[in-house]
Order: sequence, then structure tokens, then C-alpha cells
Amino acid sequence: MFNLGDNVSSIKAASTLGEFDMAAHNGSWVVLYFYPKDNTSACTLEAKGFSAAKADFEKEGAYIVGVSRDSLKTHQGFCTRQELSIELIADKDEALCQAFDVIKPKIMYGKQCRGIVRSTFLIDPQGKIVRLWRGVKVPGHVEEVLAALKELKSAD
Repeated sequence: MFNLGDNVSSIKAASTLGEFDMAAHNGSWVVLYFYPKDNTSACTLEAKGFSAAKADFEKEGAYIVGVSRDSLKTHQGFCTRQELSIELIADKDEALCQAFDVIKPKIMYGKQCRGIVRSTFLIDPQGKIVRLWRGVKVPGHVEEVLAALKELKSAD
């Protein structure tokens, strides 16, 4: 299970751009965010927020990638419908969700289920997790991640 300070440069997964390979981003910052489901209101707001801020993150040398358990086909439709400009990972087997410990028991519509707890991990250019957010609330989150990135970069 990955946590603060852990190196995650060995991650590879199927994505909307073919395959996401963390090693290909060595030397860059990476924002890896987990969200419950494509085409739901909060997840759409979050994805659109990260897409809208993509240029700001790129200016800081950061790459954004989202992860959910949806299929690649669902992700591709989501990206097209919402005009998303970020890469999305399809974690159908929950390997990444388990590794980052984001699958938890939840109550939805009065019934217990397992679901992704909205979480974001900021990974430094050496592949180390340097900041994490769990139980994220969407409003203001993209701005908070960008501010943390700028703060960490200025501390270097």
C-alpha cells in the first residue's frame, strides 16, 4: 500500500492514451487523482476542473491523470462528452485503487457498498508521494492542489 514518502515510479496501467507509465514522467510532477465514477455530477465537476487548469499545472511542470474503476470505453465517452483534456486510467481490477488504499466501505442510497473515496496524490519528479488528500470535497480542490504544487516547488 502506497503512502506519503513512497516511490510509485513503477506504476503502469491502461488509459485513454493507451498506457500510462509513471516512469515516462520521471523528472515531472504528477497529480494522480482517484474518483468514484464517470458521468456523475461531482466527478464531472472535478474532471472539468482539472482539465480547465491543465495549462496552469503544465506551467508548473505537472501532469494530471485521473483514475476510476470505469472501463476505457466509458472513459473515452466521458472525455468526449465533457471535452476533457486529461488522461484517465481504467482500473477495472482495482489494482491501483488497492495500492493507494482508496477503496472503502460506503453507504449509497441506504445500502452498504465498496467504493472509491475521492483522493489525490501529488508525486514529485523523483516519483515520490509528497502530498496527499483523502476524502476530497470537489469545490476548491483543484486550486488547493495547484497551490500545494507551487508551495513545494518554491521550497526546493
